[in-house]
Amino acid sequence: MTHKIILDSDPGHDDAVAILLALGNPNIDLLGVTTVGGNQSLDKVTYNARAVLEKAHATDVPVHAGCDRPLVRPLEVAASIHGQSGLDGVDLPVPTRPLDPGHAVDWIIETIMDNEPGTITLVPTGPLTNIAMAARKEPRIVERVREVVLMGGGYHVGNWSPVAEFNIKVDPEAARVVFNAPWPVTMVGLDLTHQALCTPEVQERIRSIGTDLSTFVSGLMDFFRKSYKDNQDFVDPPVHDPCTVAYLIDPDIVKTRRCPVDVEVKGELTTGMTVADLRGPEPSAEECHTQVAVKLDFDGFWDLIVDAIKRIG
Repeated sequence: MTHKIILDSDPGHDDAVAILLALGNPNIDLLGVTTVGGNQSLDKVTYNARAVLEKAHATDVPVHAGCDRPLVRPLEVAASIHGQSGLDGVDLPVPTRPLDPGHAVDWIIETIMDNEPGTITLVPTGPLTNIAMAARKEPRIVERVREVVLMGGGYHVGNWSPVAEFNIKVDPEAARVVFNAPWPVTMVGLDLTHQALCTPEVQERIRSIGTDLSTFVSGLMDFFRKSYKDNQDFVDPPVHDPCTVAYLIDPDIVKTRRCPVDVEVKGELTTGMTVADLRGPEPSAEECHTQVAVKLDFDGFWDLIVDAIKRIG
């Protein structure tokens, strides 16, 4: 089955890998990339998205810039992880395609409304500001979206606070809108993505492909490895964002567990926490529209990424 997706992102080293996985897998139809202020400022991440598409010779994919800050909070970036450009560690090509006109929120709405209901999947890998704004501006999109598969949160672990993950923590109000809208939501959080480690063996598989693109990805991982070691004491960096795309390509690679999920927006110590109710028996899809990712097929995941880089050439 081919999935039509809109990738809403803030590239970001792992966002870049998510873009490449979407481009390089025949089961994904990447309709466009929308950007949001997150890992770095909006202008930087938008440039990065265009540069990654340029690197992959995918200049036919539109890029629309969206919200430059959270709904009600000031912008908070992750320069300690992604550097001053958002994609430090590699030389980025100059994009040849101009930035597409129109705000990302409007383009998301138009694209969903112009396609048949149940055919578009939203894949947010940054703060959820654009997605929340779209759902508020045109509520009819909620019933038309096939599903939302997002990278963010965690049911046991945080990274931007003891209990909150970056994408949710920096705009918890937007996240609450998205989780509480009655569309199907799959949360691919840190409990899952911390299993997606780029080990030296994995990185060597990528590097040994021997293309300009594989060298580029390996360079991204070199920087990511150092920043995660320096800031979060990871030996190998977790490559979060492509786990969302991998789930769509093959749900067996990302096992899920259905449960209610909500977002804390007022806690003195817990703002941005994704509160997953894992008590009792697992509810049905009719009873509960949210689920969380729990177990990664490590080898299957990296096989998809290596194959995608090879396919792009």
